[in-house]
Amino acid sequence: MRGGPSQMETFDYKPRLNADDGKPSKNKNQKYFGSQWAFQQYGKSGLWVSDLLPKIAQHTDKLCVLNGMYCDSDEHAAALTQLHTGSIQFHRPSIGSWVLYGLGSESKNLPGFVSIKPPVILGGERIYSSAFLPSVYQGTPIGTMSQSITKATVENLTHPSLSQDGQADQLHLIQNLNRRRLKQTPADQKIDSIIQSYELAFRMQSAMPEVMDLTKETKTTLDQYGIGDKLRTNDFGRQCLLARRFAEAGVRFIELTHDNWDHHGGVVKNMPVRCEQIDQPIAGLLRDLDERGLLDDTLIVWGGEFGRTPDDPRGDGRGHNNNGFTMWLAGGGVQSGISYGSTDEYSYEAVDGRVHVHDLHATILHLLGLDHERLTYHYAGRDFRLTDVPGRVVSEIL
Repeated sequence: MRGGPSQMETFDYKPRLNADDGKPSKNKNQKYFGSQWAFQQYGKSGLWVSDLLPKIAQHTDKLCVLNGMYCDSDEHAAALTQLHTGSIQFHRPSIGSWVLYGLGSESKNLPGFVSIKPPVILGGERIYSSAFLPSVYQGTPIGTMSQSITKATVENLTHPSLSQDGQADQLHLIQNLNRRRLKQTPADQKIDSIIQSYELAFRMQSAMPEVMDLTKETKTTLDQYGIGDKLRTNDFGRQCLLARRFAEAGVRFIELTHDNWDHHGGVVKNMPVRCEQIDQPIAGLLRDLDERGLLDDTLIVWGGEFGRTPDDPRGDGRGHNNNGFTMWLAGGGVQSGISYGSTDEYSYEAVDGRVHVHDLHATILHLLGLDHERLTYHYAGRDFRLTDVPGRVVSEIL
């Protein structure tokens, strides 16, 4: 959810903030801005969810809500980079690349890591880059955030002027030259990665269009995801359905992007639109994975780079807040129907059950069967890992 979704309008119920709506806040020349939407408790778990997300609310017993998240920057590019790579300053491998490096790929004909509609700015390529890991672990972008999902493709997958047989002959020649070079310099990982990438790209020409063809899905399934040309849910619904299809095809790590959560103004106008766009698609994905028996083996992570502040000088917006925000997980062995951690009574900062982004990464890797302290790569004279030094597995939610 690029931009930083407001926790006070989604999963972090703050009755004190609502009661003090319009009163001066602790920050000079600012007033408390309570949520304009009611919260209800849902399911056996009794988790609080905003009325803006009624369909996701029906699946609260599948969710593990982390209300005590925090990170190290309230600037979009830095926070997005840390969310994806664990670092706000340096070019490091993304979490998808680390997962692929640790687990390998299940599919011979598809990339092990795809990023659907990634941003081209404020993070850009860094969010799916393999950095100093071998390039075979690089994420494959499908379209860009500014494109409609119906037009999103993998660039340069086919040659505009060669038939498939012609491409096969060309690939055979190039790969022979690459292998000859590899024999001369066997320690050159770049050449080995190039060989693997070329061969995968050729196989993807038939496999990728098949996975991305949603015409094979039933009308019931399309409706479940909110897919329809005139529906607000169409674009993200298609992303969510593609995620299920990629998961079924053996893709290890799939990232979806939904934009425009950076509400410095117009919260009352814009939040209902943003929430409507994701509510049915995410609920449909949760239901579909569960009904197909895939949810236990699939980990879903929802959230943005940070959250929002409970006050604003303009009265209809929220500032950036990296000190306390909400994310949630579902499936993949995490406890379901629980809320862990909390912010203070106004949601300024995490005060209990605090989970840093490094801790989130360590926990995700653990749920995927990887030890974050042992998943390392030697580069520039030392071992690097996704979680840096302070990351810990949040055992309380396992």
